[in-house]
Amino acid sequence: MRSISDSAKASFAAMAIQEFRELRVYQHSHEVAMQIFELSKDWPKEAPYSLTDQIRRSSRSVCANIAEAWRKRRYEKHFVSKRSDADAEAAETRTWLQFGRDCSYLDRESFDKLDSTYDRICGGLVNMMQNPAPWCRPSKTHAPNISYDLS
Repeated sequence: MRSISDSAKASFAAMAIQEFRELRVYQHSHEVAMQIFELSKDWPKEAPYSLTDQIRRSSRSVCANIAEAWRKRRYEKHFVSKRSDADAEAAETRTWLQFGRDCSYLDRESFDKLDSTYDRICGGLVNMMQNPAPWCRPSKTHAPNISYDLS
């Protein structure tokens, strides 16, 4: 079996993800949520409590659930559950996008671009749920030898 060199190990360690904001799936979901926010500013004012609020909420919820999943990665089942929630919110957002297109708030090109992005986001989430082990690890944290007294 071939061993990995120390320089390769160091390079791999440098690429290790330290926080959720470094995840591509988070970056794409945040970017598309901001695009939806900007596009929806021009939607009719009679839709603010229905379609506009719903699509903004669900698109942001994808990001929030990805962040929560990252913090719960010590436990595979919790990690997968939150990824599943993010996937469900992405599916909801795709539904609202379809309504936006059908109500003529979104042109076909914008819809196709946003829907395609959510298709890739969902694919990434499903891949992470199907193989959570590389993303999850047992906590190696031990209680520090410091006082927790606040006095």
